[in-house]
Amino acid sequence: MIEANLDDQTGEGLGYVMDQLLTAGAYDVFFTPIQMKKNRPATKLTVLGNVQAKAELTKLILSETSTIGVRYQTWHRTIMKRHFITVETPYGPVQFKVATYDDVTKKTPEYADCAKLAQRFHIPLRTVYQAATVAAAQLDEEE
Repeated sequence: MIEANLDDQTGEGLGYVMDQLLTAGAYDVFFTPIQMKKNRPATKLTVLGNVQAKAELTKLILSETSTIGVRYQTWHRTIMKRHFITVETPYGPVQFKVATYDDVTKKTPEYADCAKLAQRFHIPLRTVYQAATVAAAQLDEEE
């Protein structure tokens, strides 16, 4: 985790550096509103990434933001195994991300697939999500 406090960075600059960091391989980038000394409102930039990418991500932060320093912290993490399945709905196919860890399984419909079908058929997004969830549950029953 790499962090920096920014008290003089524009919103446009924050959006730009987020895109740059994600393109450079950051796992995640997020902003937290904070108060700094003299009650100045500021933004804490947090970047999560692989330790091998630390130098590149640090250079991006130092070159693309107003900060003159960053903090590091190393964390360990557990990642669920992931794979994809495709289910057929009345509106078309929807991919699901299936994540597993021991006896825990999570299935999540891919937003982009659902949004595309909702737009194509001029129906609410939640309608496609519901149809996809029903189709995935039927697959579970068949197994």
